[in-house]
Parts: sequence; structure tokens; C-alpha cells
Amino acid sequence: MKRTLPLLGTLSALLLTTGLAMAGPGAAGHGHGEEAPAGTPGDPKKAARVVPITMKETDDGRMVYFPEKVEVRVGEQIRFVLKNAGKADHEFVLDTVENNAKHRIAMQKNPDMEHDDPNARRLAVSKGGEILWQFTKAGEFEYACLIPGHYEAGMKGTVVVK
Repeated sequence: MKRTLPLLGTLSALLLTTGLAMAGPGAAGHGHGEEAPAGTPGDPKKAARVVPITMKETDDGRMVYFPEKVEVRVGEQIRFVLKNAGKADHEFVLDTVENNAKHRIAMQKNPDMEHDDPNARRLAVSKGGEILWQFTKAGEFEYACLIPGHYEAGMKGTVVVK
């Protein structure tokens, strides 16, 4: 019994620590509701400006968003209405350029990673989705498709918050 108690204490501490680590914010783009560098998930009960975003490939092999640049005011809530008009799956991940770069490396190791986070959506061909986001800080942020090869083919856009 004397040996069991320390072992149980160690196991309990390990499980508690692991649980806390798993409950905290995840990798870039996986904050699940916490304040992120680009802002915070929007409030569906409040008004939002609608910004349609189309994802597609071009005839010359580029992958693009239309529009490629969006300007918003600090505090403004935006409802990004996403449409995949392309011939491949695409995603929309809203974050800083630095966080998206880190996430892009993770996506190279796990290209089938699905996104259905407050700041990210993966869309199949001809599908749509929405992201409701409130921009709480001034700066430049990026929306990008982090599926391997898509970012490199030009699939990124900028949100300028003034």
C-alpha cells in the first residue's frame, strides 16, 4: 500500500497535467474561442458586415481568393461567407502570417487535417461555409489555404484592420 500511494499520486498528476495541456489553446488556428491575435469569434446575436469570399483555381494554375484583400475597422464584426468554386478542396484559415506559416508546416505532415474552428473552415468542391469574426486589434492579418501546395500556388489574402 505504501508503494501504491506515491504511484497513484504520480499518475494523477500526470493525467491532470496532460488534461490541462489538452484543454488549452491548440496549434495556430485551433484556439476554439479564446482571444486570438486577429481577434475573437463573433457573436451571432450582433450585426455583422457580410464579406463574400470565393475560392478557386485559375486557368494558369494559380489558386486564389476573391477578393484578395479586405479592409475592416477595429471592433467590426465580419461574417465571411465562403464559397469553394474550384475543382479541389480548399480552406480558409484566418490568423497572423507567422501562425499560418507554423500551421502550414503541420499541414505538410498531416495534409488531411480538417478545419472547423472559429477561425478556419475546410470546404469540399462546390460547398460553402461561414466564419463570424470580430477584429479587436489593428494590424494586418492573413487568410490562407494551408492544404499542401495551395499557399505556394498563391492562395492567400490580407485583412487590414484600421
